[in-house]
Amino acid sequence: MISVSCIIPAYNEALRIGNVLDAVSRHPLLSEIIVVDDHSSDGTAELAQRQGVTVIRLPGNRGKSRAVAEGIAAATGSHLLLLDADLVGLTADDITSLVQPVRQQQADVTISLRHNSPLPWRIIGLDYISGERVFARAMVAARLDELRSLPHFGLEVWLNQIWIAQHVRIRVVKWSRVISPYKAAKMGWLRGLRADAAMMRDIFRTISLREALRQILTLLRRRRA
Repeated sequence: MISVSCIIPAYNEALRIGNVLDAVSRHPLLSEIIVVDDHSSDGTAELAQRQGVTVIRLPGNRGKSRAVAEGIAAATGSHLLLLDADLVGLTADDITSLVQPVRQQQADVTISLRHNSPLPWRIIGLDYISGERVFARAMVAARLDELRSLPHFGLEVWLNQIWIAQHVRIRVVKWSRVISPYKAAKMGWLRGLRADAAMMRDIFRTISLREALRQILTLLRRRRA
């Protein structure tokens, strides 16, 4: 039977990470919870420690890709569950729905489709940059230096490249009650707009627009296979 390590990269999410930790703490399908604090200044790490989970503190703000790489390096499970720290409405049942298809060998990997994913992704039934995923640690364990060198938000499209190359079977799991707050709601519209622009810049520093389109089409075909 597989064992699942949950990795939660977090930066200044003290107001929201508690809900995520409530959903994963003591979950019977998870063997460990690792929060990687990306040099937060709002007490995120202290809050996570009070929940009794493993906390890794980065010495500076290194970005999501680096935070996840350090979490993977510390993980002991055969499989990984990646979760964003700001999810609203997440429950233990949602965790089960994402993990079970892999545990039951119905899919090699799973990826969430949140209630407020961008409309085009909800129409096609796939959010190719969703941060909530389950997959085998062996898929990436030998490539952590490569992951560490990615732009701050290059993680998801990098994972897609690996999944496509390895011809994985994909299950999209719809989370009808889970949302990820828009950056404008968390930071104000101007800072949120800048943060969204920075994220898109990082994605397209990692892959081209043409490659992004190829990823979407290929992942859709693998999902339907």
